[in-house]
Amino acid sequence: MLNEDAGLLAKDAGERGAPIYERMKTQIRAKIETGEWPVNHRIPSENELVDMLGVSRMTANRALRELANEGVITRVQGKGSFVAPKKRSAPALGVRNIADEILERGSVHRIELILAQSETCGHELAAALELDVGAQSFHSVIVHNEDDVPIQLEDRFVNPAIAPDYLEQDFSHTTPNAFLTSIAPIAKTEQFIEAVLPQPWECKVLAIARSEPCILIRRRTWSQDRVVTTVRLLYPGSRYRLQSNF
Repeated sequence: MLNEDAGLLAKDAGERGAPIYERMKTQIRAKIETGEWPVNHRIPSENELVDMLGVSRMTANRALRELANEGVITRVQGKGSFVAPKKRSAPALGVRNIADEILERGSVHRIELILAQSETCGHELAAALELDVGAQSFHSVIVHNEDDVPIQLEDRFVNPAIAPDYLEQDFSHTTPNAFLTSIAPIAKTEQFIEAVLPQPWECKVLAIARSEPCILIRRRTWSQDRVVTTVRLLYPGSRYRLQSNF
């Protein structure tokens, strides 16, 4: 437990001049650094902190929000706040299977299939897939979880001429990346990386706040001289980072 009231909180050694939310952060960090609160331990909620310490909801929210932005805790909407593992890393270059990355970290990978259907190409999608306007494409939306924490939203369109069986795959056991690279080895990749704020529906499936900064990777891949797929990969910034070694 944290100190039982705001009076005790205010008397923390060396912290008397700091704002209450900073003292709350210091106490939470101390619990984590000593190992009293291990990785994935549930942190008291805003309501519990308000009742426990007699602070305002705004103060409790700011303490938890800043700890999440600093990568100390992970906030999952509808579930609560948890002690964060070391921030996961994805390669900034190359095309890796996220399931392999997660397994290499000793974690459990789980897929949530949100959507899998055939769609007609408008002008923008037709240009991206190098197909005619009005041609059919395959569309899938998947959330990748690491130890039940959503870490990547994969919004993908596929050229049916290259992967006619795409929608018949069981994506609870394989990833689109693994399937597509097995039937159409990558010859060329085009990739753009930017910082964005998530759309409301993306916040819902990733269990993040609307204000959560995210990393967005837009990628197209070719096999021989044909576009295989175009995909948007969205990562919550508090849970992931990009890494390159040269």
